[in-house]
Amino acid sequence: MVKIGDFSKLSRISIRMLRHYDDMGLLKPCTVDSFTGYRYYSPAQLQTANRIASLRDMGFSLASIMEIIRQYHDPLALEAFLSVRLAEVREQEREARDRLALIETAMKRLREDEYSMKYDVTLKTMPQRYVASLRKTIPAYNDEKILWDQMTEEMGGDLPLENPCYPMAVFHDESYKESDVDVEVQLAVKGKRKNTANVVFKTVGPIEMASAVCKGSYDKVAQVNEVVCAWVSDNGYEYNGPMFFIYHVSPAHEPNPEKWVTEICHPVRKK
Repeated sequence: MVKIGDFSKLSRISIRMLRHYDDMGLLKPCTVDSFTGYRYYSPAQLQTANRIASLRDMGFSLASIMEIIRQYHDPLALEAFLSVRLAEVREQEREARDRLALIETAMKRLREDEYSMKYDVTLKTMPQRYVASLRKTIPAYNDEKILWDQMTEEMGGDLPLENPCYPMAVFHDESYKESDVDVEVQLAVKGKRKNTANVVFKTVGPIEMASAVCKGSYDKVAQVNEVVCAWVSDNGYEYNGPMFFIYHVSPAHEPNPEKWVTEICHPVRKK
């Protein structure tokens, strides 16, 4: 038998944690002296202790470790636990990469003093247009390509476009949503057309709007909205319809995000 102190040294698990494992039934000592209360372990229990330590290093919770230890000699059950944990760690890795990218972008902007950059807000009127429109609920904002692909598929390549054709996305939800977003894409076209299964042709009236041009990736949109919001408030206007983007240079034609040009538009009216 091995005293708890010696077992702690051999297993590299603190006495406090060994007592905790005992209390929860994860690793109980072989025997406890009824008079002194001293805990004693067998050398064979070092294998279980090492397994527990290894599983903790993998990020398993103690509750999960208890379940795994019970089935440790079942290779299929163990593989299933490890597969689930592998998927979780990969997702955490992806989220960590996204956070690193955000931090690096913020640092780059600080170095380039981009936060002090002023976006010019313009009050103008979008002219009346006859458009091809496709509006659907899509999983998320970055799934907008679903709508453009469907419009292209249904309309083919012979759709005569106006110049400019104002390729745009209109965001109809009353507030920001994480999923199931209501988005409409539009293109200004020439001549009258018949509706297809999903594409509707309609006339859109003039829209008075406050807009600013965003050059680069879409992670700058929040900055542009901040400037536009201040302009709307300072000049006595109020919002009057869903925000929309006009894609002057879009991902469909330019793979480099730094070259994208997007006009962020907010319909407004004088208070």
